[in-house]
Amino acid sequence: MLAKKVFIVGSGVAGLGCAIRLASLGFAVTVFEKNSYAGGKLNVLESGGYRFDTGPSLFVQPQNIEALFSIAEEDIHEYLQYKKLNITCKYFYEDGTVINAYADAVRFAKELEEKTNEPSQNTISYLQESEKIYKNIGDIFLNHSLDKKLFWNHGFAKALSSAKPGYIFSTLNKINTKKFHSPHVVQLFNRFATYSGSNPYKAPGMLQLIPHLEINEGCFYPEGGMISITKALYNLAVKKGVTFNFNSPVQRIIENDNEAKGVVVNSKNIFADVVISNADVYFTYLRLLNNEHEAKQILKQERSSSALVFYWGIKKEFPQLELHNIFFSKDYKAEFDSIFKLKNIYYFINFMATTVSYLIIINRQLAESYETIFA
Repeated sequence: MLAKKVFIVGSGVAGLGCAIRLASLGFAVTVFEKNSYAGGKLNVLESGGYRFDTGPSLFVQPQNIEALFSIAEEDIHEYLQYKKLNITCKYFYEDGTVINAYADAVRFAKELEEKTNEPSQNTISYLQESEKIYKNIGDIFLNHSLDKKLFWNHGFAKALSSAKPGYIFSTLNKINTKKFHSPHVVQLFNRFATYSGSNPYKAPGMLQLIPHLEINEGCFYPEGGMISITKALYNLAVKKGVTFNFNSPVQRIIENDNEAKGVVVNSKNIFADVVISNADVYFTYLRLLNNEHEAKQILKQERSSSALVFYWGIKKEFPQLELHNIFFSKDYKAEFDSIFKLKNIYYFINFMATTVSYLIIINRQLAESYETIFA
């Protein structure tokens, strides 16, 4: 009996993961990708002798990738090497305060107490609650099917009972302001709302679960940069028999009786048993399914913030920086008001100019200690 054909539109990380899972289960998987490479946003840019990882820069929960190799019965270490970071992120404030976010709750709490006078127990308690929210609530939504029956069986009732009113009806900023005395610490933990493109002054307190992933579980560095993740997943997919068609944009998903039957590529109809779209959901409905009504419904949903990315090729080394660095503005709320209320980025551009100036200042201050920077 021939294996069922599965077409996947797009080879982003989710598309690659889906292809690996289905191929490992015996499906005949074909991926159609408009670009000449796999990985979507998680890729690499080379220019002027410099190489930049594009897309996501923070690697947490490697067990999710490990699971793909386990399903495929392959040794992940033959495809990907990574190590845990001692410092997840380094925070710089306009008043000169510098905080190392250690991937250890006790050490991180001590750092905050030394730099901001925030009692260590406040940080430890906060991170313990963050872990509890993630395990009792977040895990249900992130790691289980949203199918109604399965969803309920996997602990939906327990998740509801664990959800305090503040997680839903209070903002992340209000919760952080109540739990911490130091404005610097409030700002640091407010920042985690931006992981979902959210405004901490509007986003629900449920986002308190995010620091658990970065601080309690830790961040990791893949050898060779983030592009190594894409390469590992692509090579694994090929090993499992997945066929990739690059430079092959899907023009339309073929439908019949409200079921996907195939795709149109290069004006040719190609049929399959299952079609999965890894493309943006709005464009999937608008362009691939020609369903303008559903597309408009999706567009009515509140937008999250996007990102403006600069790739700076610098010939100097900056040992005072870590792999991940955050430069905070003095008025954090004004930054979010500018984006979400005023709908402009003027405040952001002004802050970028301030940040560049601040970088120059700290480098001058550290010149005696780091003479090689200015050699």
